[in-house]
Amino acid sequence: MKVLSNLQRYGLATISCGVALVLAWPIDAPSSCFLLAVTASSLFGGLGPGLLSVALTALAFEHFFLWRTFPPAHETATFLRFVVFIIATLLITALMELKRRVEQSRTRAQEALRLAQSDLARVNRVTTMGELTASLAHEVNQPIAAAVTDANTCLRWLTRDQPDVEEAREAASRVVKDATRAAEIISRVRLTFTKNTPQRELVDVNEVIKEMIVLLRNEASRYSISVRTELSDIPQIMGDRVQLQQVMMNLMLNAIDAMKNVEGTRELVIKSQGLEDEQLVLVVSDTGVGLPPQQADQIFNAFFTTKSHGTGMGLRISRSIVESHGGRLWAAENSPRGASFYLTLPTKLETHE
Repeated sequence: MKVLSNLQRYGLATISCGVALVLAWPIDAPSSCFLLAVTASSLFGGLGPGLLSVALTALAFEHFFLWRTFPPAHETATFLRFVVFIIATLLITALMELKRRVEQSRTRAQEALRLAQSDLARVNRVTTMGELTASLAHEVNQPIAAAVTDANTCLRWLTRDQPDVEEAREAASRVVKDATRAAEIISRVRLTFTKNTPQRELVDVNEVIKEMIVLLRNEASRYSISVRTELSDIPQIMGDRVQLQQVMMNLMLNAIDAMKNVEGTRELVIKSQGLEDEQLVLVVSDTGVGLPPQQADQIFNAFFTTKSHGTGMGLRISRSIVESHGGRLWAAENSPRGASFYLTLPTKLETHE
């Protein structure tokens, strides 16, 4: 594949010079045509093909055009004309090579930045999940305890003098459902900790919301926070499921944290709705303390936080994830209190890396 690539690059340089010669001969414009050939060869082929095109065009210029002037030019002027042409072609080749190297360096820097952001996002997920260890343990314990109860019930139905097989079967079915529920919770937690490259797939955002509600239900109950959803029938989007889970988890945890010490109604409302311009909007609203006064525009800045235990990275990472999916994330005050976070995502299959 590498040999074929080199043949193509050097072949492009040779063909470009040939085409330039054919075009330049009838109009007697060798400088313009040959400079264009050198530019194309250097831009698309790199340094080697660029230097080859310089050599070929110099030979063609000297052989076919150098003394082709009417009336014949002075020898010194002709020589200077040729020197200026050579300098111009070498300068173009050098500039094109510099441009190519700058673009390669920028590509490598962008890849390194993407990997750093991915690692930082994973650290944020691990930190967040670590803070929820007690809640998650309780969440997993519930279906396990229910499965034990149903298993004992099943045994009692089977050990009676006249076993009730139908009741035992129903109890056994509940055991299976409870065990499946516990396995699903563990699977979701494991996915959150996994260090993988972003995987784009069709994602049901409403399902992501429901999964995060299950994971955070005990955390909300601990602070007497009611959770309400208004989920519309929206299309699936192309995105990374784990990253979108992280965004919803960060927004919901921030809402819970904002409400845990307030008096009065504590309600977390999550809405989803489709828009007309191939977009969907998600809204996470709370009745908490609201956005920080005179600092509402800074909450998405890295390391800005109003929490004593916060890192100031959750919202920054969430916005980066949303923008990488081609969407937007912003916040607004609620009336009379609280805040709402709005998240838009495209429903088209195109994605933004």
